[in-house]
Amino acid sequence: MPRDPERRDRGQVAIEYIGFLPILLLVALAAVQLGLIAYTAQQAGTAARTGARSASLEGPHEADCRAAVSSWLADETSCPASFGADEVTVTAEITIPSVFPGKDNFGTARKTATMPRDH
Repeated sequence: MPRDPERRDRGQVAIEYIGFLPILLLVALAAVQLGLIAYTAQQAGTAARTGARSASLEGPHEADCRAAVSSWLADETSCPASFGADEVTVTAEITIPSVFPGKDNFGTARKTATMPRDH
């Protein structure tokens, strides 16, 4: 008696899907990581501008710089300032978190802003 061909291929799609699932997960994680890198860079720009504005008014630029970023990135933020005669420059550096297991971070996002000093 010949076997029914439809019955023989019954679980093939499920096996192919299970084999393809790790690739789909890797692509999804890569997309999330790229978004996280872009978001961290945007936050670094905001922090640098806020820190430079605060430092130009002789305010607490480091605290203002950290307050300008999302709370979950604030601990990984540093904002050193350099003061010139007529201007102040703040460079914000934020460690880029990783979504990949076993990798702590993806380097740092670094943005610089310069503002005239308020005399």
